[in-house]
Amino acid sequence: MLRVGIVGCGCIFTMHATSAHHLENSQIVGVCDIKKDRADKAAAKYNCKAYYDYKEMISKENIDVVHVCIPHYLHPVVSKYAIEQGVHVLCEKPMAIKYEDAIENVELAEKNGVKYGIIFQCRYNDASQLVKKKLDDGTLGKIISARVVLTWSKPDEYYSLSDWKGTWDKEGGGVMIDQAIHSMDLANWFINDEIDTVQAHMANRHHSIMEVDDTAEGFVTYKHGATLGFWAMNNYGCDDPIEIRLCCENGKVVMDYDNAKITLNNGEVLEAKTTVDPNVVYENGKDYWGFQHIREIADFYHAVENDLEPTISGREALKIQKLICEIYKEGTKNFEKVR
Repeated sequence: MLRVGIVGCGCIFTMHATSAHHLENSQIVGVCDIKKDRADKAAAKYNCKAYYDYKEMISKENIDVVHVCIPHYLHPVVSKYAIEQGVHVLCEKPMAIKYEDAIENVELAEKNGVKYGIIFQCRYNDASQLVKKKLDDGTLGKIISARVVLTWSKPDEYYSLSDWKGTWDKEGGGVMIDQAIHSMDLANWFINDEIDTVQAHMANRHHSIMEVDDTAEGFVTYKHGATLGFWAMNNYGCDDPIEIRLCCENGKVVMDYDNAKITLNNGEVLEAKTTVDPNVVYENGKDYWGFQHIREIADFYHAVENDLEPTISGREALKIQKLICEIYKEGTKNFEKVR
């Protein structure tokens, strides 16, 4: 039975706590938040100890796995401390704001023999799994071009409720690092090649109380010829499903997080719809987060128990971290603040 501690009892907490609670090989022994009321409420729900200092929780509870569910700028800080204590870490995306901080923790975890995983739960959707399988087995052939489109709604009120979102120093950006990162990760995972060049443009077009990007577009080229175009904005009127399209040698793919349709050049059509376990209910979870945190968390626990490399290890997550950091490097050179 893995002894689990969760740092951060905010919005994303439910995805981790619900998953850990349902899995048979884990027990939540501690939860931590600097906001006492949130920690106390979470502890009462899961019948565990509430803490207000993550270092105290780690030292007192003999924790095997710590889940990091706090603001972006603290992800590498708490992860590093846990790794230094020999505790396995499963951290929400992004693993860091700065690429060098991400590399430091990956190398530290490998040196200390600690499992270090990063949450990209959308890879576990049935739709994503079908597409990846048909790329890996050669059915689709090589990807020629990919595109990602995300149009979601994050009005000023969304940012006014947070003391860290919408800031460069604490969130690290806006629509790209917080919302579009999952879509970009899927496309980058599908292409599975080294990045060659990155072009990007970013702007804040419709938000008055936050300073970061609400709009981004760009173009990525890869070493073996594939290209990736993207457009993301979080000032749309609602949260529309994301769209990922792949143009491949042997066919085309159209997908969102939950559904995928593959049309091969020979006329064959393959489809997948992501299934959800009706027994696992994430209280106040967002539909666009998907419902597959439990699949990734179960996978990570399996890696811990069997001394395996996590499927989405820190080393693996460096790939999307590097791409996002390059997009911000290029996209902020001529950043526009319209309002």
